[in-house]
Amino acid sequence: MISSRTWLVLCAIGTLLPWLFFSSWIGTNGFDVLGFVQALFSNGAASGFSTDVLLSLFMFWAWPFFDAKAKNLSLWWVLIPAGLTVGLSLVMPLYFYMRTKASETITGAA
Repeated sequence: MISSRTWLVLCAIGTLLPWLFFSSWIGTNGFDVLGFVQALFSNGAASGFSTDVLLSLFMFWAWPFFDAKAKNLSLWWVLIPAGLTVGLSLVMPLYFYMRTKASETITGAA
């Protein structure tokens, strides 16, 4: 089983790498939400990739919504703002961190 520390490292990587690109775009274009969305869908390749990632994010949100009840994870909802501000590259390792940490707490592992 992957440790909770490993999931946290992946959360950091999943936050930093997208924000390197986001911050570059914001530095050039300013904080223009509409312009950002238009850039996501500026051509066929970008549109296909953006659609794939956004659909994956929405589909992934459905799983923790139900799984968190079974795992008794009360903070699952932080995945929504994490997905809206960073994306799936943070949301997935963050949820796996939550699950792993809860499991480690129950079993007493570090």
